Amino acid sequence: MIDFTNAIEELNAYKGSEKKKTLVYEKKRYLVKFPDPVREKNKNISYINNAFSEYVGSNIFRLTGFETQNVILGKYQYKAQEKMVCACEDFTDGNHILYEFENLALSANPDKKIETELNDILEVIDESKILNVDEVKEKFWDMFIVDSLIGNTDRHNGNWGFLLDSQINKIKFAPIYDCGSCLNPMLEDSQLEKLNETEMKNLAINTYSCIKENGKKINYVNYLKSAQNEACNQALNRVFAKINIEAIQNFIAGIEGMSDIRKEFYKKIIGLRYEILKRIYEEWKIL
Repeated sequence: MIDFTNAIEELNAYKGSEKKKTLVYEKKRYLVKFPDPVREKNKNISYINNAFSEYVGSNIFRLTGFETQNVILGKYQYKAQEKMVCACEDFTDGNHILYEFENLALSANPDKKIETELNDILEVIDESKILNVDEVKEKFWDMFIVDSLIGNTDRHNGNWGFLLDSQINKIKFAPIYDCGSCLNPMLEDSQLEKLNETEMKNLAINTYSCIKENGKKINYVNYLKSAQNEACNQALNRVFAKINIEAIQNFIAGIEGMSDIRKEFYKKIIGLRYEILKRIYEEWKIL
């Protein structure tokens, strides 16, 4: 596990609610997120669970073949205490600029506030004159499929976007980033240990995207089962074959610093969601 204690610190320019530092380690810049003592004290919920979620979710995207932000777990000595941190490598530089989707949405229609309504998101993409519309839609739906696998409840307009190469004036779908709201980070180990089989299945099934349809958050399983969206169906067809569940389970088993309770929970809930996706995929292939 990398020790970031003696890394070079820069002024922090990153947004978000978590405690964080901008650190340079071996010539690479990282957004390093720390456990939040306020959350720990008042809510008995440690941000470290979000760090694990971010780490596992991002690496599941990577294992499924997506271009993904490099996310690692590390440690940092602060006031004689060693803290586990989540380090997210910055994939931007002077020539590569990140534009979050919300920036595109804000410029699309000055008379309409774009939130997470699906039709609005797709309309913004369709109306863009600077994007490869077909490619962006494919990437969007591919991302949706893996988010359904990891149970990401917060893929809002500020945590996905586009990367501009200013040297050649080319824009592409940005590497996947910000997966901290997947895999039920609000549940502590003591709660995970008490989950029975029925409760585990309910958690796997009753997971909602923050993307909405007709004002209601989309339930991943119900939406995929309905096969109502051809672009989503095609994404399931593309992505499912790339999901190596054994590689994902082995990756989780080998994570340093994570409790066995949380490892087992991650493996079980991802395994359950994988089997759901498999059934939907196989049924869809028959149609």
